[in-house]
Amino acid sequence: MNVLVTGVGAIIGYGILRSLRKMDQDIRLIGADIFSDAVGQAWVDHFVLAPFTSNDFYSDWLENTLVENKIDLVIPGIEQDLHYFSDHRDLFARLNVRVALNDQRLVNLTRDKWLMHQELKNINSETRIPSYLEGEFDSLAEKLSLPFILKPRQSYASKGLVRVYNKADFLVACEKLGTELLAQPIIGTDEEEYTVAVFGDGTGSVCASIALQRKLASDGSTAKAWVRQDDRLDQAVYALCSHFKPVGPTNLQFRKEGDNWYLLEINPRISSTTSIRTLFGYNEAEMCVQFFLMKKKVVQPVVTSGFAARFIEDHVIYDRDHF
Repeated sequence: MNVLVTGVGAIIGYGILRSLRKMDQDIRLIGADIFSDAVGQAWVDHFVLAPFTSNDFYSDWLENTLVENKIDLVIPGIEQDLHYFSDHRDLFARLNVRVALNDQRLVNLTRDKWLMHQELKNINSETRIPSYLEGEFDSLAEKLSLPFILKPRQSYASKGLVRVYNKADFLVACEKLGTELLAQPIIGTDEEEYTVAVFGDGTGSVCASIALQRKLASDGSTAKAWVRQDDRLDQAVYALCSHFKPVGPTNLQFRKEGDNWYLLEINPRISSTTSIRTLFGYNEAEMCVQFFLMKKKVVQPVVTSGFAARFIEDHVIYDRDHF
């Protein structure tokens, strides 16, 4: 079987590749990235240089790549590819190529944190964080307490987040409130952040899951992680999945405050912690092959308890100056 993974120069993409290499299956891995020196080439059988999804010829490039490499399954490794693939599901259907894509409605909701907030409000979810698109500094400070945050409506990994400690901080970014930013209280502490991976079958059931307490690196990815199990967190996850009915790998991020769990965001895809999850026995890349390509039911794997720390690793090639 031929599997294409995109974005293999970034932590999600090469995490997917390294996880697939652990499978007991005969898989030919094709990697794609916009950079010719993407490190993911170290774990693929064939590499293709990709254009940006915004390029006019991206669709032609994608179709040619799928046909020429006889691709059976595509797993997106970056957010931009996920959105493009979701918007062009007909292309994959026409070519009879499987793609690891979540429910389209969930993908669309997660593109805008305000839309997700409104959906959580409509279902009276206890995980909803109060959010506002308008307000002056004094009124927001009274509602949210200082410090509060201005969060981009469309972003991930805490990119573009502004912490507001005083009016001067607010005035720097307030013109974007509503159009690009929303205001939220700061929930809990950095030490009480959790990332939960689930694999859904589209019925609202959770086929498999793993929860990690984590500390973030400066780029918003997980730097350290501890396997955790909490009944109330499980209940919150099951309730959200029952409503949103995810398909395939889905990442839910939470903050704990007191005994309550609050949803930071849902990423309808494999997230950057995937390689750590694989080391604990939760290989969601393998699950994608089983579910989307082989049409097998995904079941809960045995998850090992423990602690993980990420570090910088080097890949060296001695006999040439390129991959």
